[in-house]
Formats: sequence, structure tokens, C-alpha cells
Amino acid sequence: MKFFAGASIVLAALGGLGVACAQSPDLRALGAPAPAKPNIIFILADDLGYGDLGCYGQEKIRTPNLDRLAAEGMRFTQCYAGSTVCAPSRCCLLTGMHSGHGRIRGNARVPLEPGDLTVAEILKPAAYKTAVFGKWGLGNEGTTGIPNKHGFDEWFGYLDQVHAHNYYPEFLWRNERQWQLRGNVNGQKGFYSHDWFTRTATNFIRINQKRQFFLYLAYTIPHANNELKDKGMEVPSDAPYSKEAWPQQEKNKAAMITRLDSDVGKLLDLLKQLKVDQNTIVFFSSDNGPHQEGGVDPKFFRSSGPLRGIKRDLYEGGIRVPMIVRWPGRIKAGSTSDQVWTFWDFLPTAAEIAGTKPPQGIDGVSMLPTLLGTNQTHQHEFLYWEFHERGFQQAVRMGDWKAVKSAADKPLELYDLKMDLGEMTNVAAHHPEIVTRIEDYLKTARSESKDWPIKPAMAQPKSQ
Repeated sequence: MKFFAGASIVLAALGGLGVACAQSPDLRALGAPAPAKPNIIFILADDLGYGDLGCYGQEKIRTPNLDRLAAEGMRFTQCYAGSTVCAPSRCCLLTGMHSGHGRIRGNARVPLEPGDLTVAEILKPAAYKTAVFGKWGLGNEGTTGIPNKHGFDEWFGYLDQVHAHNYYPEFLWRNERQWQLRGNVNGQKGFYSHDWFTRTATNFIRINQKRQFFLYLAYTIPHANNELKDKGMEVPSDAPYSKEAWPQQEKNKAAMITRLDSDVGKLLDLLKQLKVDQNTIVFFSSDNGPHQEGGVDPKFFRSSGPLRGIKRDLYEGGIRVPMIVRWPGRIKAGSTSDQVWTFWDFLPTAAEIAGTKPPQGIDGVSMLPTLLGTNQTHQHEFLYWEFHERGFQQAVRMGDWKAVKSAADKPLELYDLKMDLGEMTNVAAHHPEIVTRIEDYLKTARSESKDWPIKPAMAQPKSQ
């Protein structure tokens, strides 16, 4: 097959993936029955901080569509990513396991194995068409970890998370084959990868509008191209911030986030246009806290909001993330919830939405009762994280208590999040009984892993 630079021709070719071009036939004319179960869409941003959206207090970056999503749905103030970096956070999201039990606990090239069930594998038997577009990070080519081996009917994007740094790649993966982007060869910048993910997502929705589907849309915005150092905030234009008296990197970051916001708006508008809006639940979140690569300073926009820390920290700024969920007619519009939950709860939540059962032995619990405004009987006694890029670090949340352990041989730091959201005062010495209870939990919180052994503290490795 020949590859062409013309966007319209390439989009038509992508129709062979089941990702229809704009000229696809109107499926409403085919007479297919309306789906009985809701569509599920999970949109994941990359390195978007808790404070980067207007509905979470952002004052400079314009995010009208995500603010609209919150106004039409439920905004969570205490939702947590699976990890403080990319790959393990996504593993938690898709498998329902926390980072002490999941296959992937860091950004090394460790793939999912056949026994690692994903949410897509749970939804397929319930007659869901499944797709993932964007950034994968859970297994490279030739491994057991590629999306098509884990329940996804359709896949288009980056397999490798370092490859995903480049917003103008020479190729992306279309299922198990490389899809060449001739407009980006020899340093040209003809195709911005983020735009392709929006096109494939909207086309997937169009072609599957008469059946239930699960779409995992894993955007790479606003992650930096780390290899470009202080020029790593790649975006075609810094509009609408071109005239701002900000550092160029910050203008680019803001433009990236507003571009993401605009494309979320396109998806929301399409759902209404196709009249599947009422039967679609949309989740929006970020894989971890804000980064400091690409020449940006996360303090410039207060990207962590009132929280301490950023990406690669187990303080709240590294793991507490925006979470907005919208389901017209089912989730109360304009509502805010302080329910504590996390990425490993998504799988059982999606399973209950679809009327199927999650696998035994996972760490997550369904949050559907909270979404529907009923009593949330299943609550987490503990939330657990571990992080391996700086030796071995752990964090635990128990009620309003938050514990951080910076190394295996270091004492616990303890914070009262109800009184000290910014984690400024370590109160471990004043609450020995709480410290003891958390230390007892840590003895059994994790399973041993040959790929992620406990190791001493070390200097931070090259970022991903």
C-alpha cells in the first residue's frame, strides 16, 4: 500500500481501520437497533495538573469546553491517578490494580502479559466495540502488551511513551503495522499527532453510533517533547496567547491545553449531533501531575493548584488529578463530589455500567453509586502508591490521613489533608497510632515483582 501526504487521502485510508472518513455512509439508514447499554468514553490528558482547568481554579488558560463538561456533569475534588508517572498510571486505569500489584509499576519497557485483563477485555463480552487512540505505553511492538492483544478492536497511535514525546512523528501504529506520515519526514512538520487522534476518535464514534462502544482516547497533550529540552512544548500555534507577555514555553503550554479543550468540545458536539449524547458517559482525567520539562515552570500557571508537588512526587500535586464525569440525565449536572477514588476504580465502574462483572482479585471498587447520586457503600480503607524512579517510594491515603515514605529505610511522613491540604506540616510525631496502623498496612500492601524490586534511594533517572 502506498502512503500519501494529503490529509484527505490518508483519512480515507484510515477508514480501513474501522475509523471512518467523513464520507462514510450514514449508519442511521442501516436500521440497526439502538444500543441498550451506554457508550463509555475515557479521555486522558498527559501531565495535566490539578489546577490547569478553569473549573479547578485556573485563571489564565482558557478551557471553556472542559468547564462545560463539568457544568453538565460531576466534578471530583479528590480523585487520584494510578501513579505519578505515565505507564504505571495507565496500567492502573486499565487493569483495576494499584501500583503495588500491577504488572507495570514504572516507565521501563515492561509489557502487559496475557493474564493481565484490561477493561476492554471485560467490556467486549458485553458486546462493546473497543478502541484506543493516542498513547499506549504498556507494551511495544512484538510483545504481549500491544493493545490488540488486550481487548481493543482498533488501535492507532504511539506504542512507546518516548516515541510519544514527538508531536510530529514519521509514523504511528495502526493496529500491528506502522502508518507512515510522509508529511513529517526529514524534520518536516506536516501532521500534528494530536489532531489525528481527534479525527480518528470522531470517525470511530460516527461509524459506531448504532452500537455500544468503549473509546479510550489517550491524548499526549500537554506532555513535553523532552528531547527538545526548553523548546519541547510543541504546538502548531501559540494562539490564542500569542500577544501575552509570557515566556514562549508558557504560551505554548497554554495553547496546547486550549487545543485539547477545543477537541473535547468537538467530541461533545458530535455526540449531540448524532443523538447519542444521552446514552454516553464521558470521563475526563489526567495520568499524573504537571511536568517541569520543555522549559515550563509549573508554578507559572499554578498547575498544581493548592497542592504540593508535581509529576514524580507522591505528594498530592503528583497524583491528585482533575476528574470530570458526564452522563446526561443520569449524573446530576453541575455537581461536585469529594468522594475519594482513583484510577483502579475505573474498571469495576465501567463493568457495572455495562452490566458485567469485573475479574476477581482487583483493587478497585465501582464508583457508579456516587456517579448516580446514591449511597456509596463500598469505600477504600487505604489507597496505595509506589514509585521506582528515585529508588523506592510509597504513599498511602487512609481517610483524611496521607503518608509518604521517601525511601524504604526512611520514616513515614504524615499529613492531615483535612487541615493541611498543601502537606506542609509533618505530624507523624503527634499521631504514633496512625503511623503504626499505616506501617502495618504497608507490610502487606504490595506483592513482590522481579521487574520492580525494592531498592535504595538514588538520583532521578532521565525523565519519560
